[in-house]
Amino acid sequence: MDTKKRLVPRLAAIALAFAVSTAVAAPPPAAQEAAAKSLPAWEQLSPEQRELLIGPLRERWNAAPGERVRMLEHARRWRDLPPDERERARRGARRFEQMSPEQRDRARAIFHQTRGMSEEQRRDFMQRWERMTPAQRSEWLRTHPAPAHP
Repeated sequence: MDTKKRLVPRLAAIALAFAVSTAVAAPPPAAQEAAAKSLPAWEQLSPEQRELLIGPLRERWNAAPGERVRMLEHARRWRDLPPDERERARRGARRFEQMSPEQRDRARAIFHQTRGMSEEQRRDFMQRWERMTPAQRSEWLRTHPAPAHP
């Protein structure tokens, strides 16, 4: 199978994951599971259904040429993630969606600060964070702001 034919389903999967992660109110898990079982495999989707899934990703791809390498690398990493790690990432995305803007900024700042740390360093940081007073946390956030995001 040529690269282009393999890329489209992967990009569609990413678009679907993005669409699911950005939904405002998701149905309960039991309803999601029932709905998922009633949907056909990719090959049985109509051209309209495929376009519905791929369209937003196509728009993002075309609108941001500078992001294409990052998007493709993200797709490769997602493909290689074990199922349990994919589910953990989905849970994290759902938790992030439910946060207030202030909580999201705090999460971005902490993520940005800790992303290059080893697991042990990250654990130490989070233990220090838990011991901080609200004033100390506010000061830390003031001196370590979240990076700008789109």
